[in-house]
Amino acid sequence: MAVQPSDKPPDPAALASALERLEVRLARIEAYLRLDTPAGAAGPAAPAGVRNTEEELEFKIGQEWFARVGIAALAIGVAFTLSLPYPSLPPVVPSLIGYVLVAGLFALVRFSPRQFELVSRHLRATAMALGYFASLRLCFFGERHALSADAAAGGIVLTLAAGANLAIALRRKSPGLFGLALFTGYATALAVGSPGFGLGLVALFSIAAVAAGVRLGRPAPILIAMPFAYAAYFVWALNNPFLGRPVQVVAGPAWAPAVLLVCLVAFSRGLRRSIRGGERENTVANVGVFLNALAGYTLYLGHTLACFDARLVGAQLAAAGVLIGLAILHAREKDVSGSFICAMTGFLALSFAIIKATEPPDVFVWLSLQSVIVVATAIWLRSRFIVVANFVIYLVILAGYVAVARQEHGISIGFGLVALATARLLGWKQKRLELKTELMRNAYLATAFLIFPYALFHLVPGAWVSLAWVGAALLYYLLAAILHNRKYRWMGHATLLLTALYLAIVGISRLEPLFRNLSLLVLGAVLLIVSLVFTRLRARRP
Repeated sequence: MAVQPSDKPPDPAALASALERLEVRLARIEAYLRLDTPAGAAGPAAPAGVRNTEEELEFKIGQEWFARVGIAALAIGVAFTLSLPYPSLPPVVPSLIGYVLVAGLFALVRFSPRQFELVSRHLRATAMALGYFASLRLCFFGERHALSADAAAGGIVLTLAAGANLAIALRRKSPGLFGLALFTGYATALAVGSPGFGLGLVALFSIAAVAAGVRLGRPAPILIAMPFAYAAYFVWALNNPFLGRPVQVVAGPAWAPAVLLVCLVAFSRGLRRSIRGGERENTVANVGVFLNALAGYTLYLGHTLACFDARLVGAQLAAAGVLIGLAILHAREKDVSGSFICAMTGFLALSFAIIKATEPPDVFVWLSLQSVIVVATAIWLRSRFIVVANFVIYLVILAGYVAVARQEHGISIGFGLVALATARLLGWKQKRLELKTELMRNAYLATAFLIFPYALFHLVPGAWVSLAWVGAALLYYLLAAILHNRKYRWMGHATLLLTALYLAIVGISRLEPLFRNLSLLVLGAVLLIVSLVFTRLRARRP
């Protein structure tokens, strides 16, 4: 039976859909057979990102790196040329030629087009370096010198050259130029022969770097100056071997270590004042203050120990006073980290002074008394960190005494009294320190509880140990009644229980009958009295 054709026209939407499916199939076939790529045509082009990266690297090498290497090579070549002897010329001529070249470089930088700013920056730094080298040529290199670095004129010329570099760096506000300028300044301190002039320059350029950092509101000049200053002092203290001298520690002048204290104070204050907010900047300042205290005081301590033994006590007391005063200044600005670092460094200096001034075992008495001073200072500065650090140091000193002392001299009693006094201070000024818990106070009380039985055990004859411990317990009960503090009552309870345990283990078997019976009677009477007192107190409760 034949099918009759339909008179109904085709649906346009159905035709469009069929054509779309056909085009998709043809595209897949062409892609598979690669019919869409003409013969001999190039492969796929590199992505735009890859092309841009390659171009950036090419421009970086050609524009920046070649400029730096080329200018550095020219500068080194000029410097070597200026350093030649030239015996037929007056000694001042090479330096004058260098000054002319420097003036030409600055003129070239001044009038160069804006698109050559990158090259201009390198040329400016080269001009600064060559200007200082030309000044050095007046005093060094060659057979004859126009000036002497040991004389005032030579030192002034070198100082003016370094100062000019520092002024240029300050005007340009460039950390790199600051590094170059400060390097020339501290190099001048080592180049001059006079210790007073050289050490004065170390302090002067340190203060200048701090002033620049505060003015710019950036710590970069200070962070650059710190290693230069301490390195310059270290090289000077080793007799400045760069000038051909033998390596040995310099023993004078007596005021030389004070330069380190000046630098330490200047850098510490400058780091805080050059910060203008921001968590990252505050972190940088805190790290800088820590490294400053570490490097400055370590160098100060090493030099005074090596060469100023007769003046060591005074030197360490001076350092302690300066550092604790610096901690107070940081505390007034609510700089908790800076105050903690400077205070602990100052107390470290005080500890060295005490160790030098006294002999064992008396030294442990003074070190333990220092613990009370530290806690009092911590309360004044509102520093919880100092309290915690002081407790650790207190335990170290106590352990050192126990390890060193061959015979008990009653010093451990002093440790116990210090622990009680410190706990009392912490309880008295708890709100000022903003301590959230009683942890530190309880730690000192627990230490006192352990020290007193230990001390009495070694000081009192064995027959009287239990009676002495009962007396200590009664003292705790008296303190509890006077101070209205329950903690001392608990210390009394614990001491009585410790006494009962001692009698049960040692007293019954080793003590003579008279002292054994007396100890048991006294202990039993005290325990009974304490029980009656608590029974009465409990009956009074509403």
